[in-house]
Amino acid sequence: MLPLNPTISEAPGGVYFDLVRRFPLRPLRSEEELDRAIATVDSLLDREALGVDEQDYLDVLSDLVERYERDEHPMAPLPDGQLLAHLVEARGVTQAELARETEIAESTISEVLSGKRALNRKHIGKLSRYFGVQPGTFSDPS
Repeated sequence: MLPLNPTISEAPGGVYFDLVRRFPLRPLRSEEELDRAIATVDSLLDREALGVDEQDYLDVLSDLVERYERDEHPMAPLPDGQLLAHLVEARGVTQAELARETEIAESTISEVLSGKRALNRKHIGKLSRYFGVQPGTFSDPS
């Protein structure tokens, strides 16, 4: 009989199944389960290298953590100015560099950052391409 997933060790003591026995892969239903799942994720991330079985397990468990946190602890979207400030800081660019690269007036960028102005669709398109994020990351202009 062929294995269902040939990359997962089939031996009863295989790494993947050891991980599943320690923390089963099923929907998280409580904060206690979330805490245990995060501790398990952290312990795997602390390793220098992961085998295929460990990486597969980590991928699935991370998805379960993300789903629980999204459903139980939704975050309100950031105002465009705060989001843009974060992206600018993370990219390590100045307002002048951003204006030059996106062809958005520096005064417009400054007004968005200070909360005096909202982004329009054209700005959102340029900024999403520049920062490599989905346009929906920014507020949808009315």
